[in-house]
Amino acid sequence: MTRAVKADWASGCRRIRRRMFLADCGMGFTGLALGAMLQRDGIARSGSSTEWSPTDGQPHFAPRAKRVIWLFMQGGVSHLESFDPKPELSKYAGMQINETPHRDVLESPHVENFVSFFPESPHQIKHQLYPMQVGHAKRGEAGVEVTDWWPHLSKCVDDLAIVRSMWTTDNDHAAQLQFHTGRHINQGFFPTIGGWVHYGLGSLNDNLPSFVVLGEGTSSCCGGTGVYSADYLGPEHSGIPLLADGPNPLPFGQPGPDVYREEQENEFRLLQHLHQLAQVEYPEDRELRARIQSYELAFRMQSSVPEAFEFAEEGEGTRKLYGLDQDHTRDFGELCLRARRLVERGVRFVQVFHGAGGAGQWDAHSDLKKNHTKLCAQVDQPIAGLIKDLKQRGLLEDTVVVWGTEFGRSPGVEGERGGRDHHPYAFSIWMAGGGIQGGIVHGATDELGFHAVEDRHYVTDIHATVLHQLGLDPRRLQVPGHKRLELDFGKPIQQILA
Repeated sequence: MTRAVKADWASGCRRIRRRMFLADCGMGFTGLALGAMLQRDGIARSGSSTEWSPTDGQPHFAPRAKRVIWLFMQGGVSHLESFDPKPELSKYAGMQINETPHRDVLESPHVENFVSFFPESPHQIKHQLYPMQVGHAKRGEAGVEVTDWWPHLSKCVDDLAIVRSMWTTDNDHAAQLQFHTGRHINQGFFPTIGGWVHYGLGSLNDNLPSFVVLGEGTSSCCGGTGVYSADYLGPEHSGIPLLADGPNPLPFGQPGPDVYREEQENEFRLLQHLHQLAQVEYPEDRELRARIQSYELAFRMQSSVPEAFEFAEEGEGTRKLYGLDQDHTRDFGELCLRARRLVERGVRFVQVFHGAGGAGQWDAHSDLKKNHTKLCAQVDQPIAGLIKDLKQRGLLEDTVVVWGTEFGRSPGVEGERGGRDHHPYAFSIWMAGGGIQGGIVHGATDELGFHAVEDRHYVTDIHATVLHQLGLDPRRLQVPGHKRLELDFGKPIQQILA
């Protein structure tokens, strides 16, 4: 070995020993992980009361809920054939809107002022009214009108707060992204509601992700992975998609049968040590920090996630409750049951998708009756089963369940095969559990279901309501260098809170 090489080697060893010392003093990965756990438990806090500091995993005020299950139907569910039935559509079916007593909907300022039309967009107002494609009736003790396509969920209506006065500004399917971030796609990508919850509170279980995504998410046309991204909050706060395959839920796979647990633990200890050195060398690298955290979490998930996805301990009654005994409900029923098992084990935010494919299967531009009959049958029993199961286990008290979609469908007909077009002017969502009142309807649309006219709510009001129930003030979550618009914060819907 030459003298120069020896000198370089000795210098390198000195640097490594110095970095190892710093890492072992808590500046490396171990210190970061320990610090995060201490902050989450309220033992350690950063910064002074007069300066901005990162979140410490503690709510800002007493919460009513601990966790969220976010059910999202892709493509745009018709509010008119679900939770906001409109008999006037059948009364004036076939007539032009301006020929009816409700012609004033066309003169509303909401028609143009609040919707961003893309150039050459085909989604213009459809003037010929289309009758309702399904019957409806008053359900539950509250007497809430729900259509016949939701027979199972109708029995849970006394647990639901239905909001009929939602609106958004995107007239195309990037509204799926907007529903999760609050921003039109022309403005770019921003943190999603799940990312904000993860950033604000973290996990209740160190062996499971705080933010899990179940079901196939949106296509690239509609936001792609942006619908569960944390964007500038850092990749460590983004959702982690888990596969629907029960035995193999992890996207990175399981160790083979010839790999011993002890061997893998030794490998991971070496990797941890290398991570410590890298973290000291690059303390401000958020991508590196997220990668280190993901490796560590991935190791712990190899045993915890398969257990959470295993249904062996679930009785026959529970399986039937979710529709696992029927072909048409089994797939979504399994997702809903996994969502329950995950929140039961401490996952903060579970985002469940239904209707993947293209712009979304609920996008009924033609033959709406066939489309919605099929899709409602797939999700109605599993969702009702989820609510009943959470309730009987005492989990609904501190779990907020949100059901939503990107927009509604037009009162007017589209095409010869009887479809409805995109409709951002009005649509419905519902919430349940976690301090939300049940058996109530909030907000209203006009007689044709065209505009939200009473207690109108932009999509970020849903975000604000969820954060409020979790004890989080979105203004106190704001990150320096990323000023948010007033619209981003939304306002909690106080009228539906218990």
